Amino acid sequence: MSEKVRATYVIETALPLEKAAAVIANEQSSGTFVAVARETDELKARFAAEVSGVEQLPPSGLPPLPGASGDWSQVRRGRVTIDFPLDNFGPSLPNMMAAVAGNLFEIREVGALKLVDLDLPSAFAERYPGPQFGVQGTRDLMGRPDGPMLGTIIKPSIGLTPEQLGQLVSELADAGIDFIKDDELQGNAPGAPLAERVRVVTDVLNRYADLHGRKPMYAFNITDDLSRLEENHDLVAQAGGTCVMVCITSVGIAGVEFLRRHSQLPIHGHRTGFGAWSRSPQVGIAFRAFQKLVRLSGADHLHTNGIQNKFYETDDDVLASIADVRTPLLGGYETVPVLSSGQSAGLAHATYAAVGTDDLLVLAGGGIHGHPNGSAAGVHAMRDAWEAAIAGEPLDQRAARSPDLAVALQKFGRR
Repeated sequence: MSEKVRATYVIETALPLEKAAAVIANEQSSGTFVAVARETDELKARFAAEVSGVEQLPPSGLPPLPGASGDWSQVRRGRVTIDFPLDNFGPSLPNMMAAVAGNLFEIREVGALKLVDLDLPSAFAERYPGPQFGVQGTRDLMGRPDGPMLGTIIKPSIGLTPEQLGQLVSELADAGIDFIKDDELQGNAPGAPLAERVRVVTDVLNRYADLHGRKPMYAFNITDDLSRLEENHDLVAQAGGTCVMVCITSVGIAGVEFLRRHSQLPIHGHRTGFGAWSRSPQVGIAFRAFQKLVRLSGADHLHTNGIQNKFYETDDDVLASIADVRTPLLGGYETVPVLSSGQSAGLAHATYAAVGTDDLLVLAGGGIHGHPNGSAAGVHAMRDAWEAAIAGEPLDQRAARSPDLAVALQKFGRR
């Protein structure tokens, strides 16, 4: 029997769940809307997708997506699993996605459909090597052998000159930051070209490393047309940079994998735009499925959001995402969970208690740069808070002997 890819969906339909699932399986494999002459029993036995599970769920109470057919007063909602023969597309992520996440979103027979999980056979592990660096490689490059990896995002996200950027990076390095990254909005803008930013930032960090024997990691956003990714990567690598960043939904899963084949540096995977894939409960691709694609394609770091964030996800959503990224995939594919969005020193204890690990890259943008005493004080506050959390020291007790932490808690709160 051929190996299978198992896709799990949550759907709503006016049809019996089994019938709607069969429509999806047929449309996304050997069939179409009508029987055709060459779709023999032998062909279907090898290439037809099969419904392998149906679990009824309570209706959502939401109206159907536009164009849904049937009597919606008879709505059924359920979790369905469909097995797609690997022979249909081979161990190719782009071609697999055309089957498991292609035209099925447009089928009239469903009024809601979301891909929530994927189970992949070992053939994908044989084709996709995955992350090169992961947790340990990232720690080695930034010189942070244990404890949380603490970082920040350049703020303001747009508008700093390369010289102003260099001054800020120098301040952050002196304060003991582990990781700095471009904002996803900063690419190769005329006012601050990538080449000039690379020159200035790597000069600052290389001089810091010569003095201190440790170089904070800087993730340069090299997102661009695929034809430019190799050139942008080489610009960073040749200057002594230690990380590149790509916006995953901009370059696509195939773009991340293309970069992985060439890259000598860790790939920081930013999920900007992911809300368009996942925010709706009725349509799209859930993070659990998304993160498997990203890890297979080779991202060493992946944004999961952070607790009490400024976006739409609940703490339960975020904690599930962190757990998903830390769960071994096909025996490996170690990717660093990246916590961001509204993070500050007052969240360290709650985050550590909920996650139970310090193998995290914790980013605070406004939570560092918005510190009343400046960005360096923001770094000190984050470090003190996380050291206290891991040591089991109450936050107020540490703040009593850390003025920077005390000010941060007054500014951002003890969430």
